[in-house]
Amino acid sequence: MSDVLIRLRQKLPQMTSKEREIAEAVLANPNLVVESTITELARACEVSPGSVARMCRTAGFRGYRDFRIDMAATVGREENNRAVFRVSDAEIAANDTVADVIAKVAYQEIKAIEDTARVLDHETLDGVIKTLRDAGRIDLFGVGSSGLITQDLHQKLHRIGLTSFSWTDIHLAITSVAIASAGSVAFGVSHTGTTQETLHFLNTARQRGARTIAITNFPDSPIGKAADYVLTTSSHDTGVRAGAMASRIAQMAVVDFLLVRLVQGLLPGAEELLRESYAAIEGLRVPWENSNSER
Repeated sequence: MSDVLIRLRQKLPQMTSKEREIAEAVLANPNLVVESTITELARACEVSPGSVARMCRTAGFRGYRDFRIDMAATVGREENNRAVFRVSDAEIAANDTVADVIAKVAYQEIKAIEDTARVLDHETLDGVIKTLRDAGRIDLFGVGSSGLITQDLHQKLHRIGLTSFSWTDIHLAITSVAIASAGSVAFGVSHTGTTQETLHFLNTARQRGARTIAITNFPDSPIGKAADYVLTTSSHDTGVRAGAMASRIAQMAVVDFLLVRLVQGLLPGAEELLRESYAAIEGLRVPWENSNSER
């Protein structure tokens, strides 16, 4: 089950300007909710208590009381996690030491994996596994760093005997799914869920009767709505970390969840294919001698 901060970030695109203003203030300082009544929070955000209540409902809560209880639990968990990494603030500052930077990046990337594991729907994952296993062919597409994820997924699917194609050119991707059939699968990756090319790719495939799958941080986004199955990530890139760092880590975690579940369901054949593909390149490795080993 997702925590309140994850839900807030995922619902931001659906909020009104006033609701978004409140949500962004809360995301910047979650303790504001823990330490405030609804009236005090409304005063701090310069809005009405009614606006705060509406923001809570948009985020999926019955009211401010439930929102505040969940926020207190989330803040407590965040403080404990930061204590493990010995970081008081997860955001990187200009005067941070190299040790601070390493600790903060490690904290944020591990948090992205943990949060993604928490929000990922198990039934949806197994639905995707069955769809991929039964597919005649699998077309994969993503733009920019999302394209790196589809390339990684392609080589993993290929190694266990599933026919897949990873496209980096939108024209090639569209012409491929334009001749898709009901037994085909189109798999798109987009952190924001609003990448125009990926949306066109999925919509074209759907029109041809193919099953559609998406990995995105925003399940209610246009790309989320264009997919039969949505695998939701939870990551947050800000400041100097902007550039698809945590989002890429979260997407790669989903790919690994997929692969392990696929191999588990295709045993023992998939394991044998993995062994054979590994053995095939073993002769290309350069031999070396460890100077520290006993002679």
